[in-house]
Amino acid sequence: MSEATAEPLRRSIEVEYWVVEDDGSLTTPGELVDASSGAEREFVEPVLEVKTTPCSTTAELREDLYGRLGDVLSRADQVGKRLVPLATPMSDESVSERESDRTRIQNRVVGSDFEYVRHCAGTHIHVEQRPGREIDQFNTLVALDPALALLNSSPYFDGRRLAAGARSKLYRRMAYDDVPHQGWLWRYADDTREWSRRLERRFEEFLTTAVDAGVDRSSVEANFDPESAIWTPVQLRSAFGTVEWRSPDNALPSDVLRLADSVAGVVERLDSANLRIEGERGSVTDDTVVLPEFDQVLRYVDAAIEEGLDSEAVRSYLDRMGFDVEAYSPVSHEIDGRETVTPAEARELRLRHADRLERDVRSAVRQ
Repeated sequence: MSEATAEPLRRSIEVEYWVVEDDGSLTTPGELVDASSGAEREFVEPVLEVKTTPCSTTAELREDLYGRLGDVLSRADQVGKRLVPLATPMSDESVSERESDRTRIQNRVVGSDFEYVRHCAGTHIHVEQRPGREIDQFNTLVALDPALALLNSSPYFDGRRLAAGARSKLYRRMAYDDVPHQGWLWRYADDTREWSRRLERRFEEFLTTAVDAGVDRSSVEANFDPESAIWTPVQLRSAFGTVEWRSPDNALPSDVLRLADSVAGVVERLDSANLRIEGERGSVTDDTVVLPEFDQVLRYVDAAIEEGLDSEAVRSYLDRMGFDVEAYSPVSHEIDGRETVTPAEARELRLRHADRLERDVRSAVRQ
């Protein structure tokens, strides 16, 4: 192992939380944005995103995430607002967008189905790119995509049950169904040149669709580039020097940190392990990482979205790939069981899980 790859693999987290009033109704973040560095508005009104800095160890990442969330929650307590770690609002309440050129263009490109994206709040995990191993890292994260099941946090959309992972279904099968290259999981790549060619092709498709929908080409180019115009779940991010995994729902910070640590641990094994793509099972050992064929990954992903950890195939696969499946209790399975959710029930659920988030952060601060 070279001196460069002996360094710990840095990782960072972005988590989106719904903001609600004390009665559980959706509201805007307001001054919560100023409560901490890394706290930012999202493109929909009632969502606040909290970002960490790149960290070399789990302990550093934990301190960074909990510290920033603690500052935000302190301000939220002062102004009567709460943060909710659920992937969708669940009920049929409308969610408003913040006006911007980017959002306007996305609405024209995706069409009315862009409505589905407004109801989604998730987690993005970044791991540092290793020079010369970027595609191996990308391919590995593609194979780990079924791990989204570990954080499924809402089965409901628009007041009805949709899937164990409602957010993932909204993104992949509903919002981008007419522009599938944008939102679907992409196949393994052979090298970074192939990745770059894919980006360029998808960006040209995006440009063409936007222009056909009446958007001025210069406006598209002023607001998007090939990297920022796609929403595929796993991406090489040259702007950050990371590989980004965008699939998990939002969740309690303790669960987000556990998942980020596990994902980074698998990717870090590539520094010394042999990598193969073959068969349907997949496995991770000390000296070998075996990724299943892509079509089999998609079958695991579909089960992760529809059934979550109720799928024995998903549980077995994630166990073979190095995850401690028993350490996770996805909220979707806890709150599932009803076919409909009223606005009043949704507000009550939001407040219950806002309480959990606050307890999780307080517990970490006391340690």
